[in-house]
Amino acid sequence: MTIRADTTRARRRTHAPADPGGRSANPGRLVRRFVPPQHGAWAMLLLPYVVGVALVGPRWPHLPLLVAWLAGYLLSYYAFQAVKSRRPRRFAAQLRVYALVTAPLALTVVVARPAVLWYAPAYAVLLAINAWYAWRRRERALLNDLASVALSGVMLLVVATVAGVAPVRVLPAFAALLLYLAGTVLYVKTMIRERGSTTYVRASIAYHLAALVAATLLDVLLAPVFLVLLVRAAVLPARRLRPAQVGVIEIVCSLLVLAAVLVAS
Repeated sequence: MTIRADTTRARRRTHAPADPGGRSANPGRLVRRFVPPQHGAWAMLLLPYVVGVALVGPRWPHLPLLVAWLAGYLLSYYAFQAVKSRRPRRFAAQLRVYALVTAPLALTVVVARPAVLWYAPAYAVLLAINAWYAWRRRERALLNDLASVALSGVMLLVVATVAGVAPVRVLPAFAALLLYLAGTVLYVKTMIRERGSTTYVRASIAYHLAALVAATLLDVLLAPVFLVLLVRAAVLPARRLRPAQVGVIEIVCSLLVLAAVLVAS
């Protein structure tokens, strides 16, 4: 047993180059260490930003805003992991890297458009909710997910402010995106974590029906897409789809929502 273990360790030292910190230089391991397996989050992060830039037109601060937004999400993810695990030193490298990326870019946006600071209280409250659920180790709670959706949706207003456009001009698009994103929280739960829960399925269908009515009142051009969302919320929970399939379907739905919001705005 000892000889075999020593041989294995020697083989690993021979074939696996190490980084200065003593860890394997395997690129895949490095990516897994610094990029969380939250694939569905990227669409939620990018959709409000893309809608905002498309509606108000691109400005140079939108570029540092985008990078700060994505790096800030990664920073918050590992911060909440540190809170949840009660082991902040375990995530010190990730926190350091993403803080060094986020801070100067966020400061650049603030210097260019100080009005974005008006959104700081809203983000502080929503992040506090996320932190509380992380501390309680209940980050999959419905309210926590809805707080994350609100965090993402507010980015549309930030994009408008960065462009010097009054946020009121994008409020209909903001409302439509919140209707969609909040519904996605319920729908995805019926497909994965709450699969088989009649209560969640009924709540999801009821919500999507109400969202269809609300979206139609916002603009009748939104109705066809929100009808599709209602149908997928009513029909797909009865099918046993893999998470990857659920993700692909949701990417298509987000693109449909993107197109509908831009046409209606």
